[in-house]
Amino acid sequence: MDYKKTNAPLTTTVHDIIEMAEPTGNIYETVCIISKRANQIAAQMKEDLEDKLNEFATLNDNLEEISENREQIEISKYYEKLPKPTLIATQEYLDDKLAYRNLAKEKEDF
Repeated sequence: MDYKKTNAPLTTTVHDIIEMAEPTGNIYETVCIISKRANQIAAQMKEDLEDKLNEFATLNDNLEEISENREQIEISKYYEKLPKPTLIATQEYLDDKLAYRNLAKEKEDF
């Protein structure tokens, strides 16, 4: 999933949680699904950001040698402007782009 090309809103929006819980039948299960996906997205975003910032890292980390790097600042600003992971995960859930299953329910049915 390319989180940079998502159609998730940049600000918080209000959703009908009862309507969102219809596919699972449980509000708490729905929130759990969205939160787990948000954690995955956040970890991926953090890893990508660290990889890009490490390209500009210097080997000598003396306090006198640390200076502002315009490229690092621009990259950080770009990532700050992206939608938050919870908003991306919620949008994926609403668009039926998340695959999930409840193992406890599957064991009961089995």
